[in-house]
Amino acid sequence: MDLKAGDVVMLKSGGQPLTVAEVKADEALCLWMGMEGDLFRETLPLAALVQVEEDEDEDDEDEDDDEE
Repeated sequence: MDLKAGDVVMLKSGGQPLTVAEVKADEALCLWMGMEGDLFRETLPLAALVQVEEDEDEDDEDEDDDEE
């Protein structure tokens, strides 16, 4: 898996989306906001992560809604 800073990932076991801040060897530094607005950071093994696919169609629909 080719990850870079700014990519959105999730744990394979589930949970909320995480933003990749840095990738080194076989681990990634990930950031996310907690329910209370706290910023969390954790270095996680790449083997535990899956990249989240961004849905371009959903983005296009949001732009269409703005024009109406």
